[in-house]
Amino acid sequence: QVQLVESGGGLVQAGGSLRLSCVGSGRTFSSYAMGWFRQAPGKEREFLARVSRSAGSTDYADSVKGRFSISRDNAKNTVYLQMNSLKPEDTAVYYCAAGSSYYEYNYWGQGAQVTVSS
Repeated sequence: QVQLVESGGGLVQAGGSLRLSCVGSGRTFSSYAMGWFRQAPGKEREFLARVSRSAGSTDYADSVKGRFSISRDNAKNTVYLQMNSLKPEDTAVYYCAAGSSYYEYNYWGQGAQVTVSS
């Protein structure tokens, strides 16, 4: 089992940047694929990005491709989401998740609020 804690959320103006961090504890962090998701009010949870255990592979949703970048540092048990050119429609609660496979996620953080003002 792994526990995940996100940080780095906040309020930013449109066009600005934020970097979210997610620290994992418990079982070996590097044994998990990691992903970022978000959920806006009244909407379903949306996949954003994922990174493989060794960071050799990454994948992005079309809605964030070219603006967001996922990375991980297994020595620090941390996965990051760099978000650039933010838009008001990026406003949501952002979650990191850990999975035993690249496409299936079993453990979730508590979420971090990101608000983008116009």
